[in-house]
Amino acid sequence: MKRNAYMFCSLVLSLAMWSACSSKPTADTAKKVVLDRIQGKAQVLIEGGGAVDATLNAGSNSSVYIWEGTRRYRLFFRKPVEVVHGNEYIVEGINAQRVIDEIGDPDQGNNGYPLRSSCDHVVRMVWSGLEMDIIDLDAQALRTRVNRYPARPVFLVTKIQPAPAAEGADAKKKDADKDVQEVEVAADKQKALLIESAPAQTAPLWDNKGGTVKCKVTIGTDGKIFDLDTGKQLCEIVPWTQYRYQPPVKGGHPVRVNTEVEVRFEPRK
Repeated sequence: MKRNAYMFCSLVLSLAMWSACSSKPTADTAKKVVLDRIQGKAQVLIEGGGAVDATLNAGSNSSVYIWEGTRRYRLFFRKPVEVVHGNEYIVEGINAQRVIDEIGDPDQGNNGYPLRSSCDHVVRMVWSGLEMDIIDLDAQALRTRVNRYPARPVFLVTKIQPAPAAEGADAKKKDADKDVQEVEVAADKQKALLIESAPAQTAPLWDNKGGTVKCKVTIGTDGKIFDLDTGKQLCEIVPWTQYRYQPPVKGGHPVRVNTEVEVRFEPRK
């Protein structure tokens, strides 16, 4: 009798535990992937990529970028997609460097950036359902690509669509900006007209020693950074949207200013 009662209680307890566990989603299914979203003009370079890029880009050797202001994103697709050079698109997916940096690195980049395990995590996060050997190839290709150009965001695409055409005031502003004159201004003179700038920058994991870098920029008629002209990696990660100058004027007319900005990166601790 006691034995039967014990077995009955054990069965009830087991069923209760099973029910509780089965009703609770796993960590993988419960955690939703937060997608990044960018919008900008497409730049398509035919035969611009190599074998590594093709591995991560559905076998295509073309290089597709999206310019969002001064930020250039390199797009990679799970399946072939036709993108028209010069057209504006809205793109959803994962900014690989964002996720990699959120995961972090206990060695602070001293053993190479990014970590192979972080790249594996990014691929699994954005492109579910891939076979193990494909995940391994994509993760290694992602690591190689990010290591080569760490400041140029790698964007793994889940969805891309044409952006709505500019209307009204936006369209008029774009047309007016085409005829704006550009002038050269010395760095020290332009610095005196600075109203706002980004806080002190911390060196990235891939260049943790930090230092000072000089970046060539173009300031728009609204006093904000309009364009970036540089091949320096550190210049590409500066949050230029946080910089604002007095709107430049020459002879009573708005102009754009080509100048140089010096940015200091503090060493990582």
